Amino acid sequence: MHVLLVEDDAVLADGLTRILSAHGMAVDVVNNGSQADAMLQRIDVAVLVLDIGLPGIDGFEVVRRLRARGSNIPVLLLTARDAIEDRVRGLELGADDYLVKPFATAELVARLKALVRRNTPQPAVLALGQLTLDTSSKRARIKERVVELSAREWAVLEYLLQHAARVVSKQQIIDAILPWGEDLTLNAVEVYISRLRLKIGDAGVSIRTIRGFGYMLETSDA
Repeated sequence: MHVLLVEDDAVLADGLTRILSAHGMAVDVVNNGSQADAMLQRIDVAVLVLDIGLPGIDGFEVVRRLRARGSNIPVLLLTARDAIEDRVRGLELGADDYLVKPFATAELVARLKALVRRNTPQPAVLALGQLTLDTSSKRARIKERVVELSAREWAVLEYLLQHAARVVSKQQIIDAILPWGEDLTLNAVEVYISRLRLKIGDAGVSIRTIRGFGYMLETSDA
């Protein structure tokens, strides 16, 4: 997940870079609007984190130019301005979300991941072994049998299927499945994994615990 961070406060930029990198994101940093505008014409990024009050051209103008070029890169605005008109202006110019400083870094990470998920096409049907998830109808099946899942069981299983044969941590699961503002503990993730193991035990797949790292969904004969 490649992030372009545009922030002229060097201390804040360094702190955000460390936090986003710790969540597995690759971060490029520039400190003014002109550099951001030039870079966005040369590279592809998954999401743009953009301060509004920048030297040179401001964040509003960066967004306006980006959308004028036809780019649909998700944009999250960071702003010290909490006036409604500033937020409305940013959204009308084409920004997707905003955060008012100061903000909780956990909320920033969750919002960025949500923006990228919404901008990434997902297959209508996910499958592994004899297990299939139809993401349109929200139906899980083992062969032709419907598997009843709660909303959070579904979300955890969908994330595991999207990352089949890869190790995912409990925190990655939490960050991926929850909208910002909600809460889920690491212990709760263990509970959902335990329930899913019981419900999909005859699907030819298994959720393997990788001690110290997390979980991996794989075929049972892997």
